[in-house]
Amino acid sequence: MTGTVHSAPRLPFDRPHALEVPPQYAQLRRQAPVTRVTSPAGDPAWLVMGYAEVKQILGDPRFGRRHPTPETAAKVSQAAIAGGPRGDYNTEAHDHQRLRKMLVPAFSARRMTRLTERIQELAARCLDDMQAAQDADPGQPVDLNRMLAFPLPALVISELLGVPPQDRTLFGDLSKRMTAMYDGADAWAARAELEEYTAGLAAAKRANPGPDVISDVVAMQEEDPTFTDADVAELAAGLLFAGHETTSGRISFGVLWLLSDADRRAGFVADPDGRVQPTVEEILRLAAPSAGPGLLRYAREDVEIGGVTLAAGDLVLLNTDAANRDESVYPDPREFRTDRKPNAHLSFGHGMHVCVGANLARTELRIVFPALFRRFPGLRLAVGVDELRVQSHRVTGGVDRVPVLW
Repeated sequence: MTGTVHSAPRLPFDRPHALEVPPQYAQLRRQAPVTRVTSPAGDPAWLVMGYAEVKQILGDPRFGRRHPTPETAAKVSQAAIAGGPRGDYNTEAHDHQRLRKMLVPAFSARRMTRLTERIQELAARCLDDMQAAQDADPGQPVDLNRMLAFPLPALVISELLGVPPQDRTLFGDLSKRMTAMYDGADAWAARAELEEYTAGLAAAKRANPGPDVISDVVAMQEEDPTFTDADVAELAAGLLFAGHETTSGRISFGVLWLLSDADRRAGFVADPDGRVQPTVEEILRLAAPSAGPGLLRYAREDVEIGGVTLAAGDLVLLNTDAANRDESVYPDPREFRTDRKPNAHLSFGHGMHVCVGANLARTELRIVFPALFRRFPGLRLAVGVDELRVQSHRVTGGVDRVPVLW
């Protein structure tokens, strides 16, 4: 990067409350869709906030997650997830293609259709637990985070990967530690613990394979000897983390959006099955649980984007929360509107880096919201939205609680 960045604004920016993103995004975007900032780690970076520019970079092979000299590369934070470059810069494209080949069949729409009935059963179990908690302490709020938003995605990804469901508390705790932006030693220790755990799972699947994704990956490993046991453990850990953490945040924030407006809530309760698809897409567009500054990329060569030149090796942060509120793409971008057609948000990425778990996330969300409001049509927040705080010290953010009554 050329020029000084000492006066560049430092991320993360403050948020007014849980359902708003920092107003600085819109202010900066009006000046330029790509601007210089300082990362939470204190390093120079480019922040990309325009919809067109984020979409372009997501599909551009001139950007990647790896760096030719990782020891000197600018970092995002101390977190063990998306805090900086990791992996071999020279094999990034090959490694990415190999992983897509392995994982796309596992998360196909057909497989999600087969999972639908099981997800419905697991959701019903979580709702039973919510009712039991209310019955045990009548009149007291139930924490939807603890009773539904975390356990449902954790149970689903456990079944898909072949993880014992009783271990969900273990990987839930490790996930929280891994995403700490300012405690690198513990974050990386937690990542090592999770990969040690998934290495043990993979070894067990080699001995006794089952109808699950980790068994599938272990079987594919035999066809590619360059895919090591350490690679399998890292991949499984990444799937376990991503498969529950991001969906959990969307459930929590989706409920907040639905309960924060009486008319919105009443409209959904009146026809949950008919309204669920556009409601889920608008939740995906607007839900912004992450406290991180954006998706990490490094320029692999000099590239001109948004009227500026990003030099080879520069750290680039793609903020999809800001892009999903770009006024040039979305009329009334801060408003929750289920009549948006099209609603081509970037919450699952774009192009070659589109999230392989998008079908799974959509399936879970399309099941959980109708089930929740059919079971508890009188659901309401026990506190004001402005009383909830996004956990700004963690990459994945999220609110620490969602207290509800019915």
